[in-house]
Amino acid sequence: MSIRVGIVGISGFGGGEALRLIASHPSFELVYAAGQGSAGGQLIEHFPGVSDNLAGLVIDKWDPDTVPDVDLLFTSLPTGASAEALARVSRDVKIVDIGGDHRYVDGWTYGLADVWPEDIMGKSRVANPGCFPAATQIALAPLLANKLIEPDNIVIDAKTGISGAGRGGGGGFSFAASNENLVPYGLLKHVHIPEMERTIERLSGSRSTRLVFTPHLVPMTRGILVTIYCHGTASTDQCLDTAHRYYENRSFVRVTDKPPQTKWATGSNLAFVSYAADPERNLVIALGVVDNLGKGAAGQAIQNANLMFGLSETEGLQGLPVGP
Repeated sequence: MSIRVGIVGISGFGGGEALRLIASHPSFELVYAAGQGSAGGQLIEHFPGVSDNLAGLVIDKWDPDTVPDVDLLFTSLPTGASAEALARVSRDVKIVDIGGDHRYVDGWTYGLADVWPEDIMGKSRVANPGCFPAATQIALAPLLANKLIEPDNIVIDAKTGISGAGRGGGGGFSFAASNENLVPYGLLKHVHIPEMERTIERLSGSRSTRLVFTPHLVPMTRGILVTIYCHGTASTDQCLDTAHRYYENRSFVRVTDKPPQTKWATGSNLAFVSYAADPERNLVIALGVVDNLGKGAAGQAIQNANLMFGLSETEGLQGLPVGP
């Protein structure tokens, strides 16, 4: 089975990671690449290690009205850049939007693949979760679905690598500004808060109006760790057992009794979750780790695409994490 695939925004970090995964996918054939500043160049000019069969592929200037004959399109564009454009792409082309314009938008399926895989099967338009929501929601889902925590008392302390800002992140994300530094940002009004509120409500059946989310930029290239503080009287063992049952048949979620580390997930589509609880203090701590470019972007996009086409969701994603 050969599925003709295109990537829009291929020279960005998310698009480049999608290229890396698609290049070795047994059912996907990359036939179209599009961008803005990179348009006109060959793939090998931007990705010197690309295989010979893809090296000469020319990057087109992104134009939704001239998309060639493809079955599937991955779009990795900045928030605000894809909504109008993708509305003009033929419905015959299936789309996974890695960017932020279509999360919880009518006509698009929210692609939290490890929690709601059945929702994604056979769909034509899928919106990838954000990187922070991927780590957070996978960690919280077992607790919320089984009512072990209060959905309206959740505080998320998140750390991310610099690649989360994208290749065009600006001077504030340069090596000189980021090295030996720890930077909080997006306080109180971060773009991912509404997305996480919607998912918390969907999982728990109750609104989340007091969610607190504080992301921090740390001087590493990739990886996300979220530490989530919740109210609940469950024990650590209850939380771990519930998560083991919840993710029993899910290929990419690892429940561990040790606090997870970002290196565990580097270069993979894996998510690691763990829990610690003190019932006497009404406290549950949930921890989630993903690679922001893997499960947080291109890895989950490939997983979603596999489900859309009726493939095994692990196809093309079986590689081990990269270490050290």
